[in-house]
Amino acid sequence: MAATPAVAASSGWRDDEGIRMPSGDVHAWWPGQNQTLCGVPLSRARLDRFPHVLWIDALWINDTAGAPVMALCRRCAAAARPRTQRRADRLRGR
Repeated sequence: MAATPAVAASSGWRDDEGIRMPSGDVHAWWPGQNQTLCGVPLSRARLDRFPHVLWIDALWINDTAGAPVMALCRRCAAAARPRTQRRADRLRGR
């Protein structure tokens, strides 16, 4: 299994080089599974898979100006964090 999950999204767009990129509702997803990290079934939610886009890349794309609007799933973001980071956040009261 990869070190970081890929992306599944409700819609997409093509960049200047013609590569499909996610937009809309964006979730973290482990390739080979039929649901997102937060438990949303891919087919029922009609989410497209973007196995070439890693979750950490989606976070970066979301932060860059000029990219199409993405609504990142907060539950997937929490589940995608390393366990050591989750424990540190819990100890800090976040």
